[in-house]
Amino acid sequence: MSFFATLIALLLEQAKPLSRDNPVYAAVRAWVQWISRNLDAGQQRHGWLAWCVAVLLPTLLSLGMHWLLTWLVGWPLAMVWHVLVLYVTLGFRQFSHHFTRIRDALESGDEEQARQYLAAWQQVDVGQLPRSEIVRHVIEYSVLAAHRHVFGVLACYSIGSALGLGPAGAVFYRMAEYVSRFASKPAQASELAHGAFQDVAARAWAMVDWLPARLTALSFAIVGNFEEAIDGWRFQTQHFPNDNDGVILAATAGAIDIRLGGAALRARTADVDAGEAALLQGDGSTTPGRDPEVAHLRSVVGLVWRSVVVWMLLLALLTLARLLG
Repeated sequence: MSFFATLIALLLEQAKPLSRDNPVYAAVRAWVQWISRNLDAGQQRHGWLAWCVAVLLPTLLSLGMHWLLTWLVGWPLAMVWHVLVLYVTLGFRQFSHHFTRIRDALESGDEEQARQYLAAWQQVDVGQLPRSEIVRHVIEYSVLAAHRHVFGVLACYSIGSALGLGPAGAVFYRMAEYVSRFASKPAQASELAHGAFQDVAARAWAMVDWLPARLTALSFAIVGNFEEAIDGWRFQTQHFPNDNDGVILAATAGAIDIRLGGAALRARTADVDAGEAALLQGDGSTTPGRDPEVAHLRSVVGLVWRSVVVWMLLLALLTLARLLG
């Protein structure tokens, strides 16, 4: 079931992507805002309570619906539920239009337009970034977006499905990711009663994303330059500001032999204080490899799509094993 549900969801998402203001996303945003205002009373235990309610309750509802449909109705409606959940949580079109617009602008030689698209996408001040830095930013942001919107969801969905949890893993991953993103935005600071929820959301997300990030890095290594990707994973991760993101970006750099890191994430620090800026920038070094060029954007696209094929083959094998078992 998992293979067919994922395939149908990806095809639906390509044919008719969800808009950013769709009712499901609006409901999730309102839900997390309500939880942060009413359950975060300032202490760590309150932050964990708010996080568990915000993330685990939707997960359990998804799991309950899966079991209800499977046991009382049958697998056809259960598959429909899988497809609907994956359609909401999984997909390239939630970020790929940003990548495409920037790539097209760079290929046409309009660097100023590319800077504007990049600034609008990440809500950062890109200043007068040179062409290579624009490309580097786009590669790093796009690979991380692909992980969070596609490969991380696939990893948690595959694990949950193999354990009989239906699409609950996909819901759990995306809710944890959204709560962390919501709590970390400076614009949301006035809506959060205290800092406990922010701290808990960041710590919980680091734990939730630990295994999916490494599975994504492994898939990039398999479909790219395996030896260089693994070496980057082992020795270059510290050049990036976040351990989980660093694993993915270091593996990406090795897989297609490009230089990432260094100044490529400094645009993220425009809205934070100096202490946070130092933390966000990692050690300021870069990975080995060639300077990023516009042609590397197509290499990234190929890397991502080959990884999708690997994941689909894995899901096909899991589905076949369940059918034969």
